[in-house]
Amino acid sequence: MSEVPVQPVVDDSGPTPEAKAAAHSRRSFLFKLSLLLNGAVGAVLAVPLVGYLLGPTTKKSSAVGSWIGLGPASQFPVGETRLVDFQSPVTSLGDGQTAKVACWVRRISAEQFQVFAINCAHLGCPVRWFSESKLFMCPCHGGAYYEDGSRASGPPERGLFEYKYKLAGDSLVIHAGEMPTLATQASCNEKPLIQIEPASTATSTRPTPWQV
Repeated sequence: MSEVPVQPVVDDSGPTPEAKAAAHSRRSFLFKLSLLLNGAVGAVLAVPLVGYLLGPTTKKSSAVGSWIGLGPASQFPVGETRLVDFQSPVTSLGDGQTAKVACWVRRISAEQFQVFAINCAHLGCPVRWFSESKLFMCPCHGGAYYEDGSRASGPPERGLFEYKYKLAGDSLVIHAGEMPTLATQASCNEKPLIQIEPASTATSTRPTPWQV
């Protein structure tokens, strides 16, 4: 006698309400979790962007009135000019070595200094000091300056720019919150800019760079 195959019983009544509720809760949880993760990623990406956009404003405001120490005044002998590095107050933590700025310090007397920006007033190349000839020389385009920063020869139309300075006890400090420019030069020790005179009418007892 042949056996009749038993057909499996198919339950087509669908998922129970409890199963539907559980699936809905999982979908809702995953949706909220994805929103939270996307928001966190967006916030992380937005931080450097906001810092980049607001950086110039915050740096400018924080740099106003920034006085930077160059070291004890005793390390600058009277009559000598020395190169000094200082940390710029308008840089960020990731700037590394580029945050250092150089300047030339000339000590005239016990209480009188000149602190020159290292950049040539022509196109900004760093100038070098030659103590033998008492001249600052620009290696890029041949600009030359006397030891007091005034123009000697070459393409620059003015002397070297100077930082404001003061003595705080035995320390020499400069106002590094703003780079020396034509706007700040006028108020720096009230030293006027050097006006270039035609070669035919200029009279000076100083030796020219090629005569030194």
